[in-house]
Amino acid sequence: MEKFPSSLTPAVYNTPVAGHYSRLRRFIALHEDALLVLGPRRHPPVPARAANTNTSISIQTALGFSTLRSDDYVKAVEKLRPDIILGMADNEYSKKPGVKRLEKMGDRTLAWFQDLVAGLENDANGSPKSALFAPVLPIEAGQQSDYLNTMEGDLADRVSGWVVYDPTSVDAIPATMRHLPRLAMTDAGGPHDILNQISLGVDAFVLSFVGEATDAGLAHTFAFPSPERSLAKDRLPIGIDMWSTTYSSDVSSIVEGCTCYTCQNHHRAFIRHLLDAKEMLAWVLLQIHNYHTLDNFFANVRQSIRNGTFESDHDLFAKTFEREFPTVTGRGPRLRGYQVKSGPDEPRRNPQAFRSLDDTQERLAEAPVPSSDADGEDLEKHGFAEKTHIGS
Repeated sequence: MEKFPSSLTPAVYNTPVAGHYSRLRRFIALHEDALLVLGPRRHPPVPARAANTNTSISIQTALGFSTLRSDDYVKAVEKLRPDIILGMADNEYSKKPGVKRLEKMGDRTLAWFQDLVAGLENDANGSPKSALFAPVLPIEAGQQSDYLNTMEGDLADRVSGWVVYDPTSVDAIPATMRHLPRLAMTDAGGPHDILNQISLGVDAFVLSFVGEATDAGLAHTFAFPSPERSLAKDRLPIGIDMWSTTYSSDVSSIVEGCTCYTCQNHHRAFIRHLLDAKEMLAWVLLQIHNYHTLDNFFANVRQSIRNGTFESDHDLFAKTFEREFPTVTGRGPRLRGYQVKSGPDEPRRNPQAFRSLDDTQERLAEAPVPSSDADGEDLEKHGFAEKTHIGS
């Protein structure tokens, strides 16, 4: 959609579907059992130089920075029909908002949410229904009280959940609406951050560290609840660097006892070889394992909550596992500009694709161009060729 000419209609908008089906789900061939969430910004967000306005927000796209108007976002959700729609929020990512900006944040966010509500109310019967998640702004409760009071009063029946950008802002949610699910668009960098935010009241997450770990060649090794072991020992790593030469001849699985496809069919030495050969299968196998680890992690967290042991299990996990992932020693797949957060004066993320061969470039630049009838000796004289002698 971002690369489509503005004068034309994106192909996804014209995808033929029955009244009960999502165009976006059909266009990307997503399974029915997978939730489809549509938000106005990428995650993690990239701070934009342009400021938000009363009718639009500034966002990062595959083609650079742009603006997203509220009415265009409403049109997108009407056409694409995800399962969950995240309301536009007037967030400030590059700096702390000032007093005047704080006054506008709640008013703008409320107006944009009302635009969504009005747009969905105009749907014809038989259209697929989407759940609206209202933003909780990452500011103090008193600074957004008017906005939240309106949500609790006039719009309570249209709010299906909350999207939070700071886990501490969960406390700002009105008491009568705290039973609704809370989705975190926060910068959770690992399992410790996830557990801390769950303890603050977050229910669901949009996580980027899984893909980042896979790209870096890291395999997840954490488990919840923590395995039985002596706390006197060193803490266990939450991941291992599969680029390490330590695994060149290691024929054990990534994690002993893991039931994922990767661990059941391949060993560490094979994955390390694939990484070294820059085979994409390496990252596919790592992604399978890392998502399997995270699926088990969340399943056991839910069971721990049901058992009433989450606090003690959380405390034991913090004492058992290291907090940070290991230092990366290899280089992952080549990154595109829209895949990474960027800032001013940062070094190149990718190595140069071409380089000069010794001093050849300088010598060729200074050498006169040979004529069209030059022979081998002339080419050698000007540095464009080198004579070799082949024995009989």
